[in-house]
Amino acid sequence: MPNSVKPISNFDVNKYKGKWYEIARLDHSFERGLSRVTAQYTVKDDGSVLVINRGFSDNENKWTEAEGKAYFVNENTEGYLKVSFFGPFYGSYVIFELERENYQYAFVSGPNVDYLWLLSKTPTVKPEIIEKFILMSKERGFNTNNLIFVSQK
Repeated sequence: MPNSVKPISNFDVNKYKGKWYEIARLDHSFERGLSRVTAQYTVKDDGSVLVINRGFSDNENKWTEAEGKAYFVNENTEGYLKVSFFGPFYGSYVIFELERENYQYAFVSGPNVDYLWLLSKTPTVKPEIIEKFILMSKERGFNTNNLIFVSQK
């Protein structure tokens, strides 16, 4: 993970599971051109997490879906997982901010400052959440000028 990013503690994967909407992201090839992006997290019996990412390609006029698996890197109370969609290759999934009461939004980093997401349990968030996301991300070295705000319509 980036040196400037620290995973949250006191994490509860059972509160985190469910459907999340992608509100904002930095661009990368595996999501390029996608709108209405969601991630569905399901906790498996062995403690790992099944991840199903879905998005709509306007260019191809079709839905695309990727299934992955995630495992905790350290203890399961730390928001630091490794996730794989491509066989034996894993990337970091680091939750560095989380709405604690109801797990309504999360700020997530990948292995370096090229990977960043704002996820929400609802298709939209209040402007102050976006402002907080931009501020906290900028403080951690992410180029927030390049954020893509994802259409959920």
